[in-house]
Amino acid sequence: MTETNAITVDTLIFARWIIPVRPANTTLENYAIAIKQAKIIDILPATEARITYQASKTVELNDHVLTPGLINTHSHAAMTLFRGMADDTPLHEWLEQHIWPAEGQWVDEQFVFDGSQLAIAEMLRCGTTCFSDMYFFPEQTAKAATQAGIRAHLSFPVFDFPSAWGQGADDYIKKGLQVRDDFKHNDKITIVFGPHAPYTVSDEPLKRVATLAAELDINVQIHVHETQQEVDDALAATGKRPLQRLDELGLLSPRTQLVHMTALNSDDIALVKRSGSHVITCPESNLKLASGFCPTQALLDAGINVALGTDGAASNNDLDMFGEMRTAALLSKAVAGNAAALPDWQALEMATLSGAKALGLDDKIGSLEIGKEADIIAIDLSAIEQQPIYQPISQLVYSSCGHRVSHSWIKGQCIMDERELNHMDLHDIAHKAQHWRNQINA
Repeated sequence: MTETNAITVDTLIFARWIIPVRPANTTLENYAIAIKQAKIIDILPATEARITYQASKTVELNDHVLTPGLINTHSHAAMTLFRGMADDTPLHEWLEQHIWPAEGQWVDEQFVFDGSQLAIAEMLRCGTTCFSDMYFFPEQTAKAATQAGIRAHLSFPVFDFPSAWGQGADDYIKKGLQVRDDFKHNDKITIVFGPHAPYTVSDEPLKRVATLAAELDINVQIHVHETQQEVDDALAATGKRPLQRLDELGLLSPRTQLVHMTALNSDDIALVKRSGSHVITCPESNLKLASGFCPTQALLDAGINVALGTDGAASNNDLDMFGEMRTAALLSKAVAGNAAALPDWQALEMATLSGAKALGLDDKIGSLEIGKEADIIAIDLSAIEQQPIYQPISQLVYSSCGHRVSHSWIKGQCIMDERELNHMDLHDIAHKAQHWRNQINA
């Protein structure tokens, strides 16, 4: 094809390697991706791409690997402003003596917007292009995400008790559904139900969430089986394991995302499998809070979709999905007693396509395939810490790569170019973070 007959596209990205995630465990060398009108229209050898396409913007990344943008399926973005505030304490002490009092004193609309901006900047610079969040004032997180250009799947919280955002379960649900209406025309924002946990939401609100989720076809995200203590307390109080209770209330379905899931037996795993629910594991947060270990390989062996999240930076203490992949892979091997458990390519899949499936977005994102929306990141593997390179997927999962993400595109739009965020003022965001630190310290 001559240059005059070349097909015009918006962006043509050439890279040393492309890891599309589908087909599984595949690495393409010296390939290119053609993007037009927000979608991937072709993935082909670089030599063919130079003949076939003429682009408005051409990007040459000779030392880089392209992957789908990472999907952080569980976070509390605004809690980044509490990073490092209450380290080295068990979960219930951490919540009841430190985090909940701090939230009661400080959380308002401005706190959530500023904290969300800080988290989003960190996530984008570590390769995340879509995140799922559960926190108060979700409209402020949606506003921050919209300004930054990132995708967001926001679970509005539901509790029995009051907070700065709501007075009780009915009020939370009413406000959350209003936020959903307010953002229904935003193609990067999804608003879903976020009942906090079985121990903070009673039966009637959970039944109502289950009914509304089914009627409106809305996802539900909930913390469940986070610790053995949670399970033991539930058995003592109700005679039922939390998952059994949720199932009887109608809350387990293919729309449901079960976060943490560290204290599981074979009946729990079978119940999740039958329901079609998704599991989201947050290994670094669970390790730091000594909450337990999610049996990731056993879940995968049962055919359950398992995705990956960071949890909040108050309990992690970072939002780096590359670090989360590495920890998940290493921990899965130790828990399974099998060095072959959760291989590198599957850890990457958990951070991309499995996350998209859990959020109901796998028809759009999660893999680099023709027809999907162009959510892509580039990682520079030229640094000495990455040498030599035998298998690029191994480098991404087992080496330190979050700080090596150089570019990102979301729906074909360049969001980060050579580590510069195109829609965010990092100096201003850092200044606001210091302002909050000074207030909280005082």
